Amino acid sequence: MLMKIAKDPMRLFDDIWSGAQMAAAPSFKVDISEDEQAFHLDAELPGISKEKITLHIEDDVLTIKAEREQVDEQKKKDYHRIERTYGGFSRSFNIGELIDQEHIGAAFDNGVLHVTLPKALPVRKTKEISIS
Repeated sequence: MLMKIAKDPMRLFDDIWSGAQMAAAPSFKVDISEDEQAFHLDAELPGISKEKITLHIEDDVLTIKAEREQVDEQKKKDYHRIERTYGGFSRSFNIGELIDQEHIGAAFDNGVLHVTLPKALPVRKTKEISIS
């Protein structure tokens, strides 16, 4: 069940699955910071190639998907412990209307996906009307 978060600025970047009553799916760590011009999201995706990562936005929800494939040669080994997770990973975040969705940028460097989410210019809801 996908739940859309209200447009409360304090809920910006809430992971839409947090608090969900479902089993924990494989995930990745994310740092979110802010400066005057933009929000910055850094996702740790070690061992995943840039071609196996996708980003998309739907209904003010940013979704990052990635896939780490297990090498066939490793499957033939007799492992004592496997802690690394393979398969598909996904995280979704509410970004609301505070983000300029047309100018979002992303770069992948050394196992970290850097996403820049520029702040939208505030929409003025008041206007001074001159009397003639």
